[in-house]
Amino acid sequence: MENPFEIFNKWYENEKVNSTVRIPSACCLSTIGLDGFPNARFVSLKEIYEKTFIITGPLDSRKGLEMCTNPKASLTFWWPDSERQVRVQGKTTILNEEIAEKYFAERSTGSKIVSKIFNQGQAIDNLEALETTYTQSFQELKLESISKPSNWKAISIEPIRIEFMVFKKTRLHERTLYTLENKTWEKTFLQP
Repeated sequence: MENPFEIFNKWYENEKVNSTVRIPSACCLSTIGLDGFPNARFVSLKEIYEKTFIITGPLDSRKGLEMCTNPKASLTFWWPDSERQVRVQGKTTILNEEIAEKYFAERSTGSKIVSKIFNQGQAIDNLEALETTYTQSFQELKLESISKPSNWKAISIEPIRIEFMVFKKTRLHERTLYTLENKTWEKTFLQP
């Protein structure tokens, strides 16, 4: 039986090498909102780690609160050059601080500063104040070692379902669904 992680890694490596998309790691993270409505936003896949998909962010953001309240999420990847889509559904887990520190260290200085000084998703009075705060902080912090904020975590999504779709001009899209059943991946072909 083919392993869906091997398929994903093959597709993903192909995208990183051949895609004209600037950020092939971009994927749509969907969570179950605190009000019961679905909520979606784009995030960046950090890597596949121990058969889980890793993302990062502050736990006190909307996405963090939603995953802590209802630890289920999905990721959707769309790669237009190859006309491929991958959908992942799974259970979320907050990873240990050592792993979060590793991912935070890999971030750009600007990304670290934003994570350090802002509360993601909170209301602001005006954009000008936001830009002023960022510019001042960038000047003050850019030469320092910027430590990971305590609310910033690494989150794993352990899939229970992974669907691969290859779009066809004929509209006879190739859809293959892998479902985890009793620790074994079951493969099913789906109609377009």
